[in-house]
Amino acid sequence: MEFGICLLSIVPMRREASDKSEMVNQLLFGDLVLIEERKDDWLFIRKAFDNYEGWMDIKQIEVLGEQEFYSLNKTKANYISDLANVIEDKTSKFFIPVVLGSTIRDITNDNFKISGKDFQYSGILVSGNQPPTFNTIYETALLFLNAPYLWGGISPFGIDCSGFIQTVYKLVGINLLRDASQQATQGEQISLIEEAKPGDLLFFDNQEGNIVHVGIMLNDKKIIHASGKVRIDSVDHQGIYNRDLKKYTHSLRLIKRIL
Repeated sequence: MEFGICLLSIVPMRREASDKSEMVNQLLFGDLVLIEERKDDWLFIRKAFDNYEGWMDIKQIEVLGEQEFYSLNKTKANYISDLANVIEDKTSKFFIPVVLGSTIRDITNDNFKISGKDFQYSGILVSGNQPPTFNTIYETALLFLNAPYLWGGISPFGIDCSGFIQTVYKLVGINLLRDASQQATQGEQISLIEEAKPGDLLFFDNQEGNIVHVGIMLNDKKIIHASGKVRIDSVDHQGIYNRDLKKYTHSLRLIKRIL
């Protein structure tokens, strides 16, 4: 088994070992991976945070030794909460653009080391040390408002529905799985939408009964979710009502309490 870390801003994970293949997920700066297979110029990797698998370009990863990987993986993560900023690679003397949700570990006085290199970051970090509340979830979710929808995306420059949920909850200290159908297996089930509280997750299915969408319950029968863009819509027992399209767009299937 080999190990690695992403030291770039946003890196695609693909379904197959090809640049033309569907993007299924992304890595952000600081994401740790386990390398399970090599194929030409591609690596089949498993993301340490959620065990999600996919192919990535071998040129977009920094290989780590086993000891450093496990040392970093057990270190408390700090997450960048600036929409966008830069990290200075002091060893190579250049800057790396980074986005909301990127990970930095073991930082002291704005400085940290990875793979023998010195880095500096002077922006805002959150650690998730405080018990999460709906207010922190709501404030974090609003940072992504109007981010464009992107299948497989997890950044404010392109994000899908479950990537939005996973990233928001990660920033407040709650680890969720990657896909909506996986997230639906977590938390406590709530029977009726009248019993739902702000911060609960609402799941929606397609005509085949498969869970394909997720959003966060807000106050006043509203939901924030990624559909075309991260947006706020009305929701009831039937589903999501899109005020722009003037119709229901998603059918409510399940409610889960995470907090």
